Amino acid sequence: MDPALARTQFGDFRFPLGAYPVEPMTPRPGYALQFEPADGGEDDADWEEWPDRYVFDIVISAERVEPLCRMLFALLPPRVYPILDVLGHDAYREIDPYIAYDLVSLERFLDGVRRYRDFLLEDGLVGFGAMSEEPFVYVFVDEHKILTVRVQPEYKDRVEKILHAFDLENVEEPAGADSAAHEHRTALLAPEDQPDLLDPDQIVERLRDDWQLVLNIDPDSNVDDDAQPLGDTHWRCIARCHADAANPAYAEIILRAPDLRHAEETAFDAIDLLSEDATAWDDVVIVSSNRLKPEQVRELKGLRKLPSQPESGGHVVSARWLGE
Repeated sequence: MDPALARTQFGDFRFPLGAYPVEPMTPRPGYALQFEPADGGEDDADWEEWPDRYVFDIVISAERVEPLCRMLFALLPPRVYPILDVLGHDAYREIDPYIAYDLVSLERFLDGVRRYRDFLLEDGLVGFGAMSEEPFVYVFVDEHKILTVRVQPEYKDRVEKILHAFDLENVEEPAGADSAAHEHRTALLAPEDQPDLLDPDQIVERLRDDWQLVLNIDPDSNVDDDAQPLGDTHWRCIARCHADAANPAYAEIILRAPDLRHAEETAFDAIDLLSEDATAWDDVVIVSSNRLKPEQVRELKGLRKLPSQPESGGHVVSARWLGE
């Protein structure tokens, strides 16, 4: 973490370094509780079926978030679906929602939490958690470090016992950083200040690998946060190319495409055109795909045209190896 950052504190309540109020307020630790009936399933193709469940919204002082998470994660079974939300770089979407579609061992998930604890538990640009289907348990820590827990009815008493052990009571409106005018920032040192440390993008890349995360958006549409269609947009795709595991090469592809699927297919084709020998790569992974506004494209430096265009439906503006 950046040692120069000052923590905001009102009374005994401490806010995370990365999300803090910018006006006077009275924090109110505790939890709100409500019941949600079963929804989703066959009649709603966009959602898996979730059973009847109780929902806990929990506000707690920053220094107590980690031990509370440890107790709540103990409710999860041995295999889970990790979740990661990142305030990313896409020009038309505020949050990049990642989720695992395949089960991951709970120990692998917890190892990532331990390894990147400063980022996950203090940074104001990321939220994380995990869920399971049998039993149904959902634990998520948002970018304000406010917790949301969803559990099937049989687990309600167990969650309440954990919260009472932390002296948290059921209150009508818990109040954390998001209850007042507030700001978000990264809690990590800038790479130029400590080049040997990972920056947020590198941590997200590693968590995507370790937790088998997939960007949870419709790859065949192209809309903004208000669900307004955008048509063709510019994309900046970063591809990681492996000839051996220890020394990957990274390529930047700027292109124009109608949706995420076409953008990533075009990026893969651009790697083939960019490489002297495309068969030299054992694996190529798209580590990020972010849309750009036209003015952002005009401001880019170091653009390099390909000698020819791929045949996958997108138009490549530039393709280059990063670090050259």
